[in-house]
Amino acid sequence: MEGTLAMLPLMAFLLGIVDVSVAIFVKNTVQFAVRQGVRYAVTSQTMTGQGQDASIRSIVQTYSLGLMNALSPTGNGNDAITISYYDPVTLAQVTGTGSNSGGNIVVVSATGLSWAWMVPLLRDATPLQFSVSSADIMEATPVAGAPTR
Repeated sequence: MEGTLAMLPLMAFLLGIVDVSVAIFVKNTVQFAVRQGVRYAVTSQTMTGQGQDASIRSIVQTYSLGLMNALSPTGNGNDAITISYYDPVTLAQVTGTGSNSGGNIVVVSATGLSWAWMVPLLRDATPLQFSVSSADIMEATPVAGAPTR
C-alpha cells in the first residue's frame, strides 16, 4: 500500500528529469549544428550545384540529426535557418553580391523552434520555444572571388 503511494510521485519526478534532460539535449544538438554551419561558412566552400547559403543550410540540417525538421513549425527546418553577413567595422548588415567576402562576419541562426514536453505533468503544456545562433569572421576571400550566395 505504501509503495503504491510513493511510486506515483517518484515516477513523476523521474519522468520530469528525463523530460528536461531531453530538452537540453535537443537544444544542445541544434546549437552544435548551427556552429558547424558557421565553421563551414567561414571557409567559403560550396557543395556541388548549390550556392553558399544553400550549402550552409545543408550542413546545419546534416548535423541537427533531423531535429530541425521536427522542431520547425512548418516541418521544413530550412525555413528556420537564417544566414546573415555583417560589416566588421560598422556592424551593419550587408546584402547582395560580395556580402560573404573575407573579413565580414557571418551569423547563422535557427529561430522559432518549438519542443513539446513529453510529460506535461505538473507544469504548463506550452511547448518550450527557443532559438540558437553562432557567428564568426569569414576567412580571406578565395582567389576566384566570394562564392555565389
